[in-house]
Amino acid sequence: VFTNGVFDILHAGHVQLLRQAKALGDVLVVGINSDRSTQHLKGVGRPINNERDRMALVAALDAVDAVILFDEETPIELIRLLRPTIHVKGGDYADEVLPEAEAVHEGGGRVVILPLVGTMSTSAVMNRIAGLYATDSSHSENEVVR
Repeated sequence: VFTNGVFDILHAGHVQLLRQAKALGDVLVVGINSDRSTQHLKGVGRPINNERDRMALVAALDAVDAVILFDEETPIELIRLLRPTIHVKGGDYADEVLPEAEAVHEGGGRVVILPLVGTMSTSAVMNRIAGLYATDSSHSENEVVR
């Protein structure tokens, strides 16, 4: 089983997706976007966590057997190399518009779209943190809000 993503601020939604993906097969390989490809996809200021830290966090999860860094915007070349039998994406994607779907099908695999769990997203976490700072001006820029 293969899945991929940025995994910038790891949260419960990521963990649930990876557990569900692992349940679909024996081995779960996770492709992680490089810092360069993340910045191109997500914009200036991203990623928040560098690629080494993101890889270490994802690799530490019990559901994950291996992590691979890739520098492209999509994992098409990595999928062609690995030829996974199952490629998993979260419910915010659809098979017919997934750029790598063709590469998965060419290799004899199938795409599985798992439903999103709750409303958790990295953007939501970032917005919540930004909101805490915006509403409480008593904290300095370098001070941790508790």
